[in-house]
Amino acid sequence: MATAQTEGSGGHTAVAARTRQVTKAYGSGETRVVALDNVDVDIARGRFTAIMGPSGSGKSTLMHCLAGLDSVTEGRIWIGESEITKLNDRKLTRLRRDKIGFIFQAFNLLPTLSAAENITLPMDIAGRKPDREWLDRVVETVGLGGRLKHRPNQLSGGQQQRVAVARALAARPEIIFGDEPTGNLDSRAGAEILGFLRRSVDELGQTIVMVTHDPVAASYADRVLFLADGRIVDEMHNPTAEAVLERMLRFTASETAQPGHPSTSQFGSGRTA
Repeated sequence: MATAQTEGSGGHTAVAARTRQVTKAYGSGETRVVALDNVDVDIARGRFTAIMGPSGSGKSTLMHCLAGLDSVTEGRIWIGESEITKLNDRKLTRLRRDKIGFIFQAFNLLPTLSAAENITLPMDIAGRKPDREWLDRVVETVGLGGRLKHRPNQLSGGQQQRVAVARALAARPEIIFGDEPTGNLDSRAGAEILGFLRRSVDELGQTIVMVTHDPVAASYADRVLFLADGRIVDEMHNPTAEAVLERMLRFTASETAQPGHPSTSQFGSGRTA
């Protein structure tokens, strides 16, 4: 199963990002490693999509290619109606700045700036004035109202990640990509951040794509894509943590039952993350 398309994806308005026949390979000849293998996927607009898979499955590579952070070997990728695989570096940089938000494990906050200044920094650099009404809604959504004047060293890890989430939301991007955004947080702070991401989808209409290895984190999504050996091998709608864990255990059992046959295992090795 290398195709995962949204319901109603024939109308482009329902799709925030899509790939067609995307392959990503590193090296050549005997050293060639395939990270993505002919992947077709539609990312629904205004929905929360999680991408899961074991180390080496291609999940991070897929996110990086979707976000224009890495190039593809073959295939095409669109953000909205813009085909990013045809853009030069300058146009791609502008598209990422204007249409894409990022949340990573590392908070990437400037220590000399306040929370409010960190939130608006990307727009300041781009010479754009923030929409004050929207910014107030974002700050309320992530629960930062009483912390905007604090610098990062005056905030907890969870609060710093809230600032990072608000920074991603503030510019009203078409899509936000999160790479293990709760990976450096304890379970309570992680649950708070995931709750804020969920609210940003439900209340602000944001589109989010999140790479995670955690079934609990994936349960906040509307849809989970499962990758193995660079291919989308399954997907789940309206997931629960228990259902995601059961699905992953089933994949692992399939791999264990067929040792030495990575081409037939659900979760194989020899791939990049």
